[in-house]
Amino acid sequence: MRLCAWYLYGEKHRGYALNPVANFHLQNGSVMWRINWMADTSPRGLAASCGMMVNYRYFLEDTASNSAAYLGTKSIKASEQVLSLVSQFQQNSKL
Repeated sequence: MRLCAWYLYGEKHRGYALNPVANFHLQNGSVMWRINWMADTSPRGLAASCGMMVNYRYFLEDTASNSAAYLGTKSIKASEQVLSLVSQFQQNSKL
């Protein structure tokens, strides 16, 4: 889960999220809300993402500012759950 959070939040291409689905939702002003363990246990889900899924939440009053922040300064809005996993990854990673 920590590695997944880092991949979605921290791995970048030209400053934007490396994952194309994450990039799509973040460009549209979402918040990276929750990472779910074993949410997709189909063969494809297990092969593509080890069964993990992420929820993106749209707060309508914040979508325009979130989108502008992501596109302008490349900052990702994320929940405490996601940020906690990212922090744990950074503390324990040898990368």
